[in-house]
Amino acid sequence: MQKYSVLIVEDNQELAASMGEYLSLEGFECDYDATGRLAYNLLEDNYEVIVLDLNLPYRDGLTICSKLRANNINTPILMLTARETLDNKLEGFAVGADDYLIKPFDMPELVARLKVLTQRHKRLNNIITVGDLTVDLSLHIVKRGNITIKLTPFCWKILEYLVKNSPRIISRQELEDYLWGNDSCCPAPNSLKVHIHKLRSAIDKPFTKPLIHTISGIGITIREHNEKADN
Repeated sequence: MQKYSVLIVEDNQELAASMGEYLSLEGFECDYDATGRLAYNLLEDNYEVIVLDLNLPYRDGLTICSKLRANNINTPILMLTARETLDNKLEGFAVGADDYLIKPFDMPELVARLKVLTQRHKRLNNIITVGDLTVDLSLHIVKRGNITIKLTPFCWKILEYLVKNSPRIISRQELEDYLWGNDSCCPAPNSLKVHIHKLRSAIDKPFTKPLIHTISGIGITIREHNEKADN
């Protein structure tokens, strides 16, 4: 299960504990801040997402959010509030909140919103995740869990195309056109198969759960779950 780091800024200890317990079951690693002091003094993007209550004893959520954005902290922020008016929501968005959730709320909705925020943020920052695989398109860094994976330039090119199009199934012809285009030097008939085997050996072989799947007669895909794969 993919792990997400979240900072819960909430002075209601019972609610904070409930959120933490539920989020932990959904793959989140939670830190807590009951006053807002920790969030207010953040200097780096230490978390993948922040849950920020509007009413806090140290600083209100709007002030904290504004301070974070002024310090170029771009971590996605989901603001919690009991205030339901449009003006209240607009205030939050104006200072840099990414989403709003009105109390009381259902935990599954909280989880869904947080996952959307983290995934969107990663894509905007050229980081794509598939299951426990993380691909940094800018730095050309590939990790599965905490293990860094080294790829040949050609395997990187294949992986890059697969993750950018995940979970879509890519046909052999489409992948060959992308890799070789109109190159007059045609590859050997089994060239693509050889490179995909090398990629699988690096991405899947050392791990228990495969991510690269071959769909008979259709093509290849990279995704966390696949019921029709021939692998």
